[in-house]
Amino acid sequence: MTGRRYYLTTLGDWQRQSARFANSHWLALTDAAEVADESTPVVALIEADEGVHLALEDDDAFEALPHPMSQLPISESAQAALARHGVAPGATTFDASEAIARLHPLLRHRIF
Repeated sequence: MTGRRYYLTTLGDWQRQSARFANSHWLALTDAAEVADESTPVVALIEADEGVHLALEDDDAFEALPHPMSQLPISESAQAALARHGVAPGATTFDASEAIARLHPLLRHRIF
């Protein structure tokens, strides 16, 4: 059984782990004119089994965001990284997913 979680990481670290994912989508957190490379910060929606999510939680290169339905605010560092996409201080993961979905609709939180 797989589950979906949102993470902040870099494109290089996402690529390093991507073979373990069942499915994933990401959005670069840079200006559109910048060329993405391994150090480019990204927000990723990762679908994987529980073992992969547990491994990502232990990987310092991945910051797991709270579950979208938990109503817990995202960290200050996550909010700062996502601010250019309209994510306000105190925003939840659900709020952030709605904001980034304006640019990448597949990053919208869905139950099914």
